[in-house]
Amino acid sequence: MTSHKPTVLFLSTGNATRSLIAEGFLRTLTGDRFDVASAGVEPSALNPMASEVMKEAGIDISGQKLKSVAQSVKERFGYVIAICDTAKERSPIFPFTLDLRHWSIIDPNTVDGLPEQRTEIFRRVRSEIKDKVREFIADTAQIKASELSIG
Repeated sequence: MTSHKPTVLFLSTGNATRSLIAEGFLRTLTGDRFDVASAGVEPSALNPMASEVMKEAGIDISGQKLKSVAQSVKERFGYVIAICDTAKERSPIFPFTLDLRHWSIIDPNTVDGLPEQRTEIFRRVRSEIKDKVREFIADTAQIKASELSIG
C-alpha cells in the first residue's frame, strides 16, 4: 500500500469471515477513499456462509486476498481495527500505526445451530459490522474535517 489514501487493516482471528466482511463494506461504502486490507492472527479459508450473506447485501468478497497478520506488520496503516477480542489480545505491535481500534464482534463460525439459525447469526454479524464500518467512516470524516479547520 503506497498511495496517499488512509490505510486500514481489519484484523481478526482467522481472516475467514468478520475481517473480510468489514473490508468488503469499507471498499463498497467509500469507493477508493481508503486502501483497505484484512488479515488473521491464524488465517484460514474464506467461510462460504460469509460470502453468501455478503452476496445478499450486493457485495462479492470471494476475490478478497486472505493473509496472515505476519505479512502486514511491516506495512504502514493509518488504522488497525481488531475486530474481535482474540485478535486484539494476540495482535502484534504495529510500530507505524497510531490509531488502533477494537470492535468486539462475535465469531459466527463458532455458533452452533440449524443451517437457518446459523445463516441468521451470519446476517446479524454482517449488520453489526456494517454499522461499525459506517461509524468508522463518519468518525474519520470528522477527524479529516477537524484536521483541515483553521484556528
